[in-house]
Amino acid sequence: MSTQALPLSTIRAVGFRTILIREYGRIIRIWGQTLVPSAVTTTLYFVIFGSLVGRRIGAMGGFDYIAYIAPGLIMMSVITNSYGNVVSSFFGAKFGKHIEELLVSPLPNWVIVAGYMCGGLMRGIMVGMVVTLVALIFIWLHSHHLEVQHIAIVLSAVLLTSAVFSLAGLINAIFAKNFDQVNWIPSFVLTPLTYFGGVFYSVDLLPGWAQKISMVNPILHMVNAFRYGFLGTSDVSVPGAFAIMIVCVVGMFTAAVMLLNRGSGTRD
Repeated sequence: MSTQALPLSTIRAVGFRTILIREYGRIIRIWGQTLVPSAVTTTLYFVIFGSLVGRRIGAMGGFDYIAYIAPGLIMMSVITNSYGNVVSSFFGAKFGKHIEELLVSPLPNWVIVAGYMCGGLMRGIMVGMVVTLVALIFIWLHSHHLEVQHIAIVLSAVLLTSAVFSLAGLINAIFAKNFDQVNWIPSFVLTPLTYFGGVFYSVDLLPGWAQKISMVNPILHMVNAFRYGFLGTSDVSVPGAFAIMIVCVVGMFTAAVMLLNRGSGTRD
């Protein structure tokens, strides 16, 4: 049956589902690279910072240190994996010269962007679940328990944050011309913003001028919104954090679609 005989909605649904199936297959096929490293890295963070250093730090924000950093470590893994999944997948398609097959298909660019974004969401959520399991084990070993205070906020924060960095990875991949440009943003932009995003500390510990600078970091708002869902405490306005995340998702989704419409980075 020709595509002309199919309803447009069916074509879009099939195309969207195909992108998701391919992304899911890629994540599962190389699970040793996509899922395991985050579990190992998080284990090291908990052993070094949570167990060894945490004993000397004591309480943070009214909570035991290992419980305080747990939401931040989960969110850090979600951010890096959502970003990394899309930037590597889309740039790999460009490098392998098979992105043209997708771009000439009867799919609007917004469906392509949505497909890759949801692929990043899949990996972000899967890694988040693995890291959450690791966090719960370490917290249990320290005779503590981690109660989720606001499950809706937890789920909303992780979905929006994953969407933001999936789209950021897509935009990076659109402009990247080589593997160095793929790795530059995660190394020199994403990692510093994440480490200064309140994962390991409360911004209340910083001097006033540093607190004001920290408020410009969007990751600080994302991490604290997620932490509020778990612990009920936040260094920032939770509604403001969600407003930032929603604006980022809408703005970056629009930007990604416009870039594909113009052929930026795909017609060179």
